[in-house]
Amino acid sequence: MRWEPLLLIILLAGLSGLLIVATGRKHRWFALLVLGYLTGLAAILFTPISFSGTAIYIMPIGIGRVNLTNIDIFNLGFLENIVLTIPLGLLVKWALPKLSLLDVGLFGLFVGSSIETIQYVLSHHWLINRSSDINDVLANALGILIGGITVAILNRLTATRKAHAERVIA
Repeated sequence: MRWEPLLLIILLAGLSGLLIVATGRKHRWFALLVLGYLTGLAAILFTPISFSGTAIYIMPIGIGRVNLTNIDIFNLGFLENIVLTIPLGLLVKWALPKLSLLDVGLFGLFVGSSIETIQYVLSHHWLINRSSDINDVLANALGILIGGITVAILNRLTATRKAHAERVIA
């Protein structure tokens, strides 16, 4: 029963992978890379599989805990959650370049709170022992925002370089 979320994730990832491979997309490798990232992210977030920074382990049966008030941003878990969601911020800002950085930050808060809410529900339904923590919401939002800022900076540098090259040619 605890492994039903993982089986569902593997099934959806497998079907999505087959769809990507079956359709002759130009950037198939990129789509498969994104699928791999999202599948790994879903497996870490919504199954009893956990990553401690140095090892992967299976969480014991339980309903987890909830922390909505104790903010602790100076620990390894906070940094891990930031690093985990930076690629998501890169993808969002790359796919939607007109999205403002404020909107990217709000999207990050939405994604972070959604992840923690889903973990809470799954922990009570399938006993996957995932904790819901305000620190994770903040770290996820910050990671997505950092990814969005990175793409915005790269877009600005590319536009500046292109404008400079056009002035030199003209």
